[in-house]
Amino acid sequence: MKNLVPLILFLAPALLIAQGTEPRIQEGQFTFDTDKPFTLLELDEKIEEPIYAKKKKPKRKVYYGIKTKKGFTRKGYGDRITVELFYYLRKPEKPSSFARDIYWYDFTRREIRKTSTFDPSKGVLLHGPYKRMQGETLLEEGIYFKGTKHGRWMRYDRADLVEDKEKYYKGWPKESVVTYYDPNERKKMKEIIPIEYGEREGYYYMLHENGTVAVQGEYKWDQKVSDWIENYASGKRKKIISYPKEPFDKEFKPFTRKEWNEKGKELYSVR
Repeated sequence: MKNLVPLILFLAPALLIAQGTEPRIQEGQFTFDTDKPFTLLELDEKIEEPIYAKKKKPKRKVYYGIKTKKGFTRKGYGDRITVELFYYLRKPEKPSSFARDIYWYDFTRREIRKTSTFDPSKGVLLHGPYKRMQGETLLEEGIYFKGTKHGRWMRYDRADLVEDKEKYYKGWPKESVVTYYDPNERKKMKEIIPIEYGEREGYYYMLHENGTVAVQGEYKWDQKVSDWIENYASGKRKKIISYPKEPFDKEFKPFTRKEWNEKGKELYSVR
């Protein structure tokens, strides 16, 4: 019996995963076998505060080792004026191609925008601390990393009570799960599953080993929605599979809408 104790302790993690207590990484027909899943929380614990330049005194307007400029917006009238205080990158730069939401300052509109794509000629990425205030009342605070929400974000009501608290890692909810082709070095990402409040929520990506996107799609309320796109390692389109536009639509049956061969010739199409 004593000899069985080490064996039980050794097998315990595998048994827990088999019973479904750990996130499942399989994505049906799209997914390759994964080795070791990481939550984004495991990858970077120390993101609560900005990482300043390594000097005796923190350098002003430098966040995560990058120089920034300070900006602000103001909307409304009288005691309803809302002010946003923020920092942005000095030099034009593109965000991560896998960012779920991109936050940037639009020079023309003179306002902060949230979009899924970004053109550096139209504005600059937010980077550094952010605050939204109405008079002396703080409504929201957090920090951006190259146009994405990062670390802890807090929202308050006008009575200074916490309304919401969220954690992000470079734009992704901190519960999200990521796997790598090289789990020890973690330089070649294989798959990232967006997890929020225990359910799949947001954009999903699977990558080929050469870095091109193998599969991309969107989850809402743990359900696949809209078009899921599959690509060859060369980057050419392989297949489009349509899911319902909204979750829990039991009458809609997923189907392959289009399919191509590796040379780009269309093999199948539903009009």
